[in-house]
Amino acid sequence: MTPTTLNEYKKRFSNFRQQLLMKPSLPVTQDLLTIPRTLPSGPVNLIGISRPLMRKKLLEIGTPEKQVKMRAAQLWQWIYQKGERNFSNMTNLSKNYRELLSENFILEVPKVISKQCSKDGTRKYLLQIAGGHEVEAVYIPEEGRGTLCISSQVGCTLTCSFCHTGTQKLVRNLTPGEIVGQVLIARDDLGEWENLNGTNNQTRLLSNVVLMGMGEPLYNFESVRDALKIVMDPEGICLSRKRITLSTSGVVPGISRTADEIGCLLAVSFHGTTDEIRDKLVPINKKWNIEALIRALKDYPRLSNSERITFEYVMIKDVNDSELDAFRLVKLISGIPAKINLIPFNEWPGSPYKRSEWSQIKKFAEIIHRAGYASPIRTPRGEDIMAACGQLKSETERKRKSKKEITLEAGI
Repeated sequence: MTPTTLNEYKKRFSNFRQQLLMKPSLPVTQDLLTIPRTLPSGPVNLIGISRPLMRKKLLEIGTPEKQVKMRAAQLWQWIYQKGERNFSNMTNLSKNYRELLSENFILEVPKVISKQCSKDGTRKYLLQIAGGHEVEAVYIPEEGRGTLCISSQVGCTLTCSFCHTGTQKLVRNLTPGEIVGQVLIARDDLGEWENLNGTNNQTRLLSNVVLMGMGEPLYNFESVRDALKIVMDPEGICLSRKRITLSTSGVVPGISRTADEIGCLLAVSFHGTTDEIRDKLVPINKKWNIEALIRALKDYPRLSNSERITFEYVMIKDVNDSELDAFRLVKLISGIPAKINLIPFNEWPGSPYKRSEWSQIKKFAEIIHRAGYASPIRTPRGEDIMAACGQLKSETERKRKSKKEITLEAGI
């Protein structure tokens, strides 16, 4: 590009940017100039690709056709059962073949920028992905189980007014490798890989995975599906589908696809018992309202008492926490095998809401319990490191919006 052409390009771009800034209806984010249009080119990352695609890639580099299936199975075991990310350590492969793999492929997971540990044992990982963007994942230890909360997008399009991630505009979807990579990173940190002599830890520290981190999973359906298939693969990470929960804000067309193509448990970010309130808390309700959402949930193919739908309900003072709200909620979910997780609102810098009084939360829970539904009150975890439900956000974006801006957007 000649200097003259370059200067003209810079001038046109500057004029275009000024036009954008002059239009208040267009959201302007600091990621405007850094959103990667394509992922970096280079060697193929084997982490996150399907087994059939892995076989195809191995064939392309000259692996004999009769050996492709076996070689893919060996790699699969090294990556997902042993946690190995160095081809040279894969000792059941010949030295020459290991060199061939190293020349053509990489085994890459998101980079851990920082790890914070809460006084209650919760761990929060700040992870950097391609393009320099950041996501967060959270590990929550409990008695007899350990749950990893993972992200599916950088930012989010839904702008839920009670959620910190909702104040960060969507940058891009995560790839399957970036999603499953969060699970691999947590297992690294927990020291929970099969030893090279073939023995396993008897107690699984990471026993459950929930898609409740940054982003709306059903707006990145294919990548989420492909990643979870690896997590559920009996020869891969090997978690039961009943130990994986996908949480949606109510993307109605994706609900049946979740049952058909993934088969994991389903949770719904409900949070409001009237369209007026839910429109403000969960704006996607303006597209698929409560009636449409409930209808889709009643048709959910896997509905049974053993596979209940979880309704997540954040308790916000003087917004959605009245006894009338509790009675309305019971009426709305009638006929759906369900449990209701009551989540005391976790405040974050600039949040326009306050947590409901504990006495009011208990009244709400009692009404639901008397109607025959389990209504556990979630104990806030990791609040001291901003790792609790609704608090996740990329570190570089954490303080971008003021409380006034958030309040105006929420319409309160």
